[in-house]
Amino acid sequence: MAERDGGGWADLRTYAAVGDGRTVALVARDGRIDWLPLPDLDSTPPFAALLDPDDGGCVELAPVEPFELEREHVPHTNVLATTYRTASGAVRVTDALSTGVAGRLPWAELGRRVEGLEGRVRLRAVVRPGTCLGTAGPWVERSAAGTLLRVDGLTMAVVCEVLDPGPAGTAAARAERTDTEREVRVELDVPAGSRVVLGLVATSAEPLWMPSGSAVDAGIDRTADNWRTYSASFGWDGPWEAAVRRSVMVLKLLLHAPSGAVAAAATTSLPEDPAGGKCWDYRFAWVRDSAYALEAMMRFGLREEPHAAVSWLLRTIRERGTAPDVFYALSGRVPDDGVEELEAPGWRGSGPVVRGNAASSQLQLGVYGDLFSILRLYVDGGGALDAETGRLLASTADAACDRWRQPDAGMWELHTARHYTSSKMGCWQALTHAVHLAELGMVPGDPARWRSEAELIRDWVAERCWSQELGAYTWYPGTQELDASVLLHAVSGFDRGPRMSSTLDALRRQLGSGPHLHRYTGAQREEGAFVACSFWMVSALQLCGRGAEARELMDALVEGPDTVLNDVGVLAEMVDPATGHWLGNLPQALSHLALVNAAVTVHEHRDRQDGDRQDGDRQDDGDRRGGGDR
Repeated sequence: MAERDGGGWADLRTYAAVGDGRTVALVARDGRIDWLPLPDLDSTPPFAALLDPDDGGCVELAPVEPFELEREHVPHTNVLATTYRTASGAVRVTDALSTGVAGRLPWAELGRRVEGLEGRVRLRAVVRPGTCLGTAGPWVERSAAGTLLRVDGLTMAVVCEVLDPGPAGTAAARAERTDTEREVRVELDVPAGSRVVLGLVATSAEPLWMPSGSAVDAGIDRTADNWRTYSASFGWDGPWEAAVRRSVMVLKLLLHAPSGAVAAAATTSLPEDPAGGKCWDYRFAWVRDSAYALEAMMRFGLREEPHAAVSWLLRTIRERGTAPDVFYALSGRVPDDGVEELEAPGWRGSGPVVRGNAASSQLQLGVYGDLFSILRLYVDGGGALDAETGRLLASTADAACDRWRQPDAGMWELHTARHYTSSKMGCWQALTHAVHLAELGMVPGDPARWRSEAELIRDWVAERCWSQELGAYTWYPGTQELDASVLLHAVSGFDRGPRMSSTLDALRRQLGSGPHLHRYTGAQREEGAFVACSFWMVSALQLCGRGAEARELMDALVEGPDTVLNDVGVLAEMVDPATGHWLGNLPQALSHLALVNAAVTVHEHRDRQDGDRQDGDRQDDGDRRGGGDR
C-alpha cells in the first residue's frame, strides 16, 4: 500500500503524535516525521514537510525495501512503536520526544530506537532541516564536537550508535553515516537481536549538549516510564476506555509545560475546506479550550494540570488588566492581529501557510462563560480563590452585565458581528456561575445584579432566538439558520428541556451527515464536519434524557465504520463525511476534549432513563425561566 501520493503528501489520517510537554512531532505511517517545531510548539518549524515537501524539512527512518507495518503506543505512554515487515525480516522502531529525570529536558531530544526482530532489514535514516517555511537557510557545520545542523538560531546534532551488534555468528549490525551540506544520512543494516539508536538533539540560542547513543537510548525508556507514571494518576472505569484514555494522553501533549497553557492544536494551516483554503494557525491557547480541558481533567481526578492552567490564565489576564481575551500565545503574551503569509505551498498545495491568528482582537462574549466555567469547576473541585482573583471575577461579571447586549463575532470567530444566540447563553452562564461563587464567598459583592441580568438574558433568548417553525433555537434573531454551538448550553444548564431536545432534532436534520455534524447552516458548502460538534451532540442527547440515542451516536463516532479516530487514537478538527478524510489542524484539543466529556457525561448520567428530567432542567416551552447550572 502506498503511504504517500505522487506529490509526496501523506494523508492527514496517517499521523501519530509524540511530544515532551514543549513541542509535538507528527510521525507518518512510513516513519517520516513531517512536523516538528523547535524548541516550542509555536516556534517556526525546521521540520515542516507537512506543509512543504520539497523545502520544509523532515526526519526519515524506514526500510529501503517494500514493507507492511503495524503500530501502537507503548501501553500507557505517548511513545510510539512501529513494526515493519519486509521480505527479508522485521524490525521495531520506537519513537519518543524524551523527557528528563525530573521533568522536561533543557534541550529537545528525539530518540528513535531500531530493534531487529527477524531476519535482516536495511533501513535509511535522513535528517534534513528545512527553510523554516521560507524564512531561513539551513546548513551543516563541522566542529570539534562533531557535525552540527544550524537554522534560524537552532543548533542541532544527530547521534547514531550501534548499541548491540546482534548475536555471535551473524554479521553485525551496521550504521554508515554520511554528512552533506544540507543533511545527515545513515544507512542501517539491522539483523535480528541487534539494537541501533538514532537521536536528534536541539537548542535555540543556547549551547548544545551532545549525548551518547546509550544516553539517548536510556532516554526513550525513561520517557516511557514517566508517561506510565502520569497515566497511572488517572483512571476510567466507564465505556469507550481506549478512546478516552488515549484522548487524555493526547491532551497532555498539548499542555505547554513551561506555562500551563493548553494549545488548541499542534499545527498551523491545514485546510478546513476539502477544496483547499480556510487555513489558520492554531498554536495558541484559547480560553474556551482551557475551560473544557479543565473540566475533562478534573473529572478524572487530575489536579496539577488544572491548577497550572488556571494559574496561567489568571496571571495572564491580570497582567493585561482587562477582561479575558479570546486567546493568548502559549507564553501568555497577547498576540497582535498580524497574520504573516509564509513562502510554502501548504498541505497538497492548499495554502496559504500562515503564522499568527487575526481573531485575537474580536469581541467574543462566550469567553465570559468560559472563564467563569473554569473557576467554578476549580472551586467545586476543592479549590479556593485568592482575594485578587475574586475581585477580578467581580469586575468581569459586571462587564458581562454591560456587554451582553452587544453584537459579537460568536464562537466561530466570524467576520460579521451579530447577536449570536450561543453568545448570549454564554453570558448567562458567566453570570449564574458568578452568583454561585459569590454565594460560596469566593467573589465579593452583592450578586443581585448578576442574578437579575441572567434572567434578562434568559427572557431575551426565549423571546428572540426561538423559531416555532423550526422548533429550534436559531443562530441569531430573525433567521431560520442554525448553529451547533447551542449544544454547549445543554451542558451549561441553560436548557435541557423540550426546547433544547427539539433543537437537537433540528440540528441533526439541517447540519447532520450520518453521525457527523457541521458547525452552522451553510458550512457544508465550504468545510468538513466539525468533530467536536458530534461529541457535543452526544452530551446534549444524554442531558436531555435521550441516553439510548447518545450511546448509539457515541458508538458510531468511536467504534463504527464512520469513526473519527485514526489507528492510534488521534483526532483532527474536521472530517469530510463523504470520504472520511481529515481536515483542519491536528491533534485538535477541542475534538479530544469533546470526546472525553461526552464519554464522562454519558457514564455519569447513565442511571437517568430516557425522557427523565433532572432538577434544574428547563421544564417547558419557555414560559418558565427556571433553568439551572450543571
